[in-house]
Amino acid sequence: MEKELYKVSVVIPIYKVELFVARCVQSLMEQTLTDVEFIFVDDASPDSSISVLRKVIAKYPERSNRVKVLTHTENKGLPSARNTGLAVAQGEYIFHCDSDDFVDSDMLEQLYRKATETDADIVWCDWWLSFARNERYMKQPEYLTPMEALKGMLSGVMKFNVWNKLIRRSLYVENDIKFPAGYGMGEDMTIMRLFARASKVAYLPKAFYHYVQLNTGAFSKTYSNRHLEELQHNVSLLLRDLQQLFGDQLKKEMAFFQLDVKFPFLITDDFSKYKLWQSWYPEANQYILQNRQLSWRSRGLQWLAWKHQFWTIWLYYKCIHKIIYGLIYR
Repeated sequence: MEKELYKVSVVIPIYKVELFVARCVQSLMEQTLTDVEFIFVDDASPDSSISVLRKVIAKYPERSNRVKVLTHTENKGLPSARNTGLAVAQGEYIFHCDSDDFVDSDMLEQLYRKATETDADIVWCDWWLSFARNERYMKQPEYLTPMEALKGMLSGVMKFNVWNKLIRRSLYVENDIKFPAGYGMGEDMTIMRLFARASKVAYLPKAFYHYVQLNTGAFSKTYSNRHLEELQHNVSLLLRDLQQLFGDQLKKEMAFFQLDVKFPFLITDDFSKYKLWQSWYPEANQYILQNRQLSWRSRGLQWLAWKHQFWTIWLYYKCIHKIIYGLIYR
């Protein structure tokens, strides 16, 4: 692999974020780590996002020679945009940032310092779930090995988000790991394929990344048929890969993951989603009570679904979940 020209390459897809991108770009341009390249990928955004982007970049001339703005002539989706950025990245490490979010100014410096001090292939940190009026601190677990972290993600304890992790670029290149072009729903499962190939990992117990969640309805997602196809495609891609790497070593954890994938189908009052829960991965249901890393609430809801007690699940959503996430966190 050629010598890296930067310490970190940040890949930022751009699509329909004209109201948010200025804050995102400003937070990146003001990073205290100087040896960074920023790769913005215009995924054929139809609004004024790129115009806003360029105006903010122009305010930081000292960064200009380390900024790339790449353009898709047609909208290809988030995974393809990430791949376009990865293909030209020249940093020792990769960081993914979504263009409607923002970060603290010392994020890259602290993550990179942790990576070099521990010789880690991957470093992850805590993060902020940001609403219109408040933020919620999202604590992540600590694991000492890549396998422990992988099991934590499969079990639903640790998030496999792309944007709170600094990842050595050679993991992508040497293992030919790319994001699943054309299959956006669940594309961040790619992170687990990278953990499966890492030698050392490290955790930094601080939050730098602000994940902006202004649509509280996102907690009860509406899935189109296409979204469901994409999600199942990415689940199959991940589980096949892990099976090839580890055989049956992760059989139980992979069942936990299948349960975690379909769990959102229960966080709704839509009975059609309950039927969807029943039809997806029924072979994993026997493992519901075995995942002791999850709360009794999560296991209890899935156990009730397994026993066809959907009226109880409906009542839970109406009386508890909707109040908490609909009123408190907004």
